[in-house]
Amino acid sequence: MRLNKQLKEKNQESLASVLPITAIVLVLSITVAPLPPGALVLFLFGAVLLVAGMGFFTLGADMSMIPMGEGIGVELSRRKGLLLPVLAYFLLGVLTTAAEPDLQVLAGQVPAIDSRTLILTVSVGVGFFLVIAALRIRCKIPLRRLLMFFYPAVFLLAALAPASFIPVSFDAGGVTTGPITVPFIMALGLGIASSRSDKDSSSDSFGLISLCSVGPVVMVLLLGILYRPEEVTPQLSAIPELATTADAARVFLRAFPAFLREVAAALAPIAGLFVLFQLLTRRFRRRQLIRIGAGLAYTYAGLVLFLCGVSVGFMPAGQYIGATVAAGNSRWLLVPIGMLIGYYIVKAEPAVRVLTKQVEEVSNGSISHKAMELALSAGVCLSVGLAMARVLTGLNILWLLIPGYAVSLGLSFFVPPIFTGVAFDSGGVASGPMTATFLLPFAMGACTALGGSLMTDAFGIVAMVAMTPLVTIQVMGLGSQLIRQLARRNMRVRLERVEDAIVYYD
Repeated sequence: MRLNKQLKEKNQESLASVLPITAIVLVLSITVAPLPPGALVLFLFGAVLLVAGMGFFTLGADMSMIPMGEGIGVELSRRKGLLLPVLAYFLLGVLTTAAEPDLQVLAGQVPAIDSRTLILTVSVGVGFFLVIAALRIRCKIPLRRLLMFFYPAVFLLAALAPASFIPVSFDAGGVTTGPITVPFIMALGLGIASSRSDKDSSSDSFGLISLCSVGPVVMVLLLGILYRPEEVTPQLSAIPELATTADAARVFLRAFPAFLREVAAALAPIAGLFVLFQLLTRRFRRRQLIRIGAGLAYTYAGLVLFLCGVSVGFMPAGQYIGATVAAGNSRWLLVPIGMLIGYYIVKAEPAVRVLTKQVEEVSNGSISHKAMELALSAGVCLSVGLAMARVLTGLNILWLLIPGYAVSLGLSFFVPPIFTGVAFDSGGVASGPMTATFLLPFAMGACTALGGSLMTDAFGIVAMVAMTPLVTIQVMGLGSQLIRQLARRNMRVRLERVEDAIVYYD
């Protein structure tokens, strides 16, 4: 009964998240971007699967991924030697990333390099940087210090890489932290930090996602420098011809087996490592193991439904809407439409709920999930608007990324460390499967209609989505800090007035 109640609550939350983006697409389909009936039916079917998938996934993550990650983090942090933890962190990073659905989607849309080569390169990058991120927590190294070192190094590498490869490199950093890796890695950070008893342990538990997002950018830029790939035009997905709603259902049914295999391949390494971990440590009791097993089943079902819905239903709709608006007389509408979609689409990212809930718990409610969602929505709204401006003008992405990261790194000197960790983690979390399967096709469709370069103009939207929350969430932290300081100042003034009054009457 309790599980049914929790699942009902999760589904209600999912419905509230998906309804706005569904309503926006429906309005666009009858106004500035009429959709073919087949694409609209696929989109609506996909929206239903999206709601169900998010409900199952978020419940499953609470039951399985978070306890697993936290338990492994605690046990590894207790080891006195570094060899075993370092090998375990690296292996966890490689295996979870190699099967990340977001990365699979992006790799399939980048023709310049073989998909397997790209996936392996990105996975190794995450593995290396997960080791660095975990050791940072154990050694109490401030996150800001590492960010100030690695991001300038990234932009130095970008100066040497082919221009057509830079947007894809930064996109890779965004998509690697998706629905599989985020709950597990964030819980891993909590587990590692829990072994410390100092006052900074809670804020230091954040930052793993942000550093893991740097690794793929570095590795893919190095790959571009070594390979020097030629410009290749990606192929846009075709919209199937549908005569009836039964045809739409058959499209989803034909797609399900591929997603069943894909998600099984994604979760199998994590489940296998957990079984090995349990055999070696005996950390979890029987009742906990049953709950984790049920949670993995919920996670599996939720990801299959979610990914099938967004890939089959949302991708063609996003591509067609982008192409239709760009081909019309009012192509400038791409910017406000993109901003509106961006504001609401981040609410439908499955990993966002995991992050906002964990931030609220770790901060003891001082950073509410509503404030986090508002800051994320504002950031993604801005980023998609800038990305659409790039599609229209062909502006080099570095003209936006360099100032954006410079501002975000500068803000880290003025806000509490927890806000810096949360902000840089949020960038990776915001750029999830909804970005890869709706916003990226939206940009690609618009770019194709305008005759631009897909590699330089359309790719990069994931990178933009990953960058702007770094600024908006730290601005939120700066604002809350100023409000607290003002409140303390007002309190001191009132106390002084009370003391003066007491002295006067005495």
